Amino acid sequence: MMEFALEPATWALLCAVAMAAGFIDAIAGGGGMLTVPALLTAGLPPHLALGTNKLAASFGSVTASFAYYRQRLFDLKFWMQSVFATAIGALLGTLLVDHLSIDFLNKLIPVIIIAVAFYSLFGTLSHSDSHNLPHVTRSLKLKQWIQGLSLGFFDGMAGPGTGTFWTASNSLLYKMSLLLNCGLARSMNFVSNFISLITFVALGHVNFLLGISMGAFLMCGAWFGAQSAIKFGNKLIKPIFNSVVIVLAIKLIYEAYL
Repeated sequence: MMEFALEPATWALLCAVAMAAGFIDAIAGGGGMLTVPALLTAGLPPHLALGTNKLAASFGSVTASFAYYRQRLFDLKFWMQSVFATAIGALLGTLLVDHLSIDFLNKLIPVIIIAVAFYSLFGTLSHSDSHNLPHVTRSLKLKQWIQGLSLGFFDGMAGPGTGTFWTASNSLLYKMSLLLNCGLARSMNFVSNFISLITFVALGHVNFLLGISMGAFLMCGAWFGAQSAIKFGNKLIKPIFNSVVIVLAIKLIYEAYL
């Protein structure tokens, strides 16, 4: 277990960021693009920031995924291949990140964050109005494994923006409603968060006290976010999400490269 001393004001600010991130993540994904930069800005080393973020994010992702599951917007049996693939990918990605240098991570993470931010800003999500799941075919299972392994690996290695990638790739791979899309994205985000968290704990890269306190606020934000998504849809948060993420990403890039 790794601990890191923080001023009370900084701690409170991180918890406030976590609540906003939970709300955003439950709707559009990408909450980690707020919490990871915030943890790095607070002075946590990259490995510790990633591990602590996984602990906090697991609180939010389990809350959001359960809310979608209760509304029958996620069918565990139908997406079981995605669950297995995502878990394997997350384990491999987290094991890899432990071997990357701190200097490399300091330069890699801001680039990932700004790339996802620009995708979110300029990308579009196509979706069907149908609440029916896709037809089960051999091609569907192949898509589930490729998507789960790659996005699970990315979440284990870096994390920020994984929820956004899930939402975007779902719209390309499967013809289903945006709510079913969000239910799948949030649930798979929980799978990769949880598997990656267990691995980070084993490697000793988690600040438990900070992660749990941020996780409690993330959970509150995720619950309100999921309810808002179910009621109002994804457009509610996009302008705020893009603005905050781009500002934070530019700040991190300035610190890492300039």
